[in-house]
Amino acid sequence: MDWKPGNMLYPLPAVLVSVADRDGRPNVLTVAWAGTVCSAPPMVSISVRPERYSYHCIEETGEFVVNLTTAGMTYAVDYCGVKSGRDVDKFAEMKLTPCPSKTVKAPGIAESPVSLECRVKHTLPLGSHTMFVAEVTAVRADEAYMDGNGRFHLEETDLLAYSHGVYYRLGEPLGKFGYSVEKKRQPGRKAQGGRKTDGGKK
Repeated sequence: MDWKPGNMLYPLPAVLVSVADRDGRPNVLTVAWAGTVCSAPPMVSISVRPERYSYHCIEETGEFVVNLTTAGMTYAVDYCGVKSGRDVDKFAEMKLTPCPSKTVKAPGIAESPVSLECRVKHTLPLGSHTMFVAEVTAVRADEAYMDGNGRFHLEETDLLAYSHGVYYRLGEPLGKFGYSVEKKRQPGRKAQGGRKTDGGKK
């Protein structure tokens, strides 16, 4: 079946983008059009409709914070996507905690497991949305998901995803990057040191 051209690239991360205007007043909006665009330097993009209240905060300051979301934040994610900061204080209504950022004036969200502080490098008007391409200038990670070896366990945060109007929690892992080409040790092959791996006798 052929459909007319449309946005069918799903699932997507459902992120909360926090901003502040020139006077320091914070706001938060939900963004589904977000993604990684470069690794060195680290850069991300978000696409926002110009009529959104937060659009002008980003346009004025050139800063924002991308906050990853969890299944426990689903209600707040939806609310912040349908309510306007012109009418309500979404931080207060959703009991979200703004936390100071290190490199930008826009606050992060304490309830988020990961917050990416961003400075806009390119603004691209595309049509219904404008894309802001930004460099990640700092990252805050929740220490609750850090182990004793300093490794951050993002897989334990119960991340939220968005697909065609519905929110989902991420499911079970099916493989890790590169597992399809890893060399697998065959039964009976000698391991380093001359011992057989199947425990059999010579």
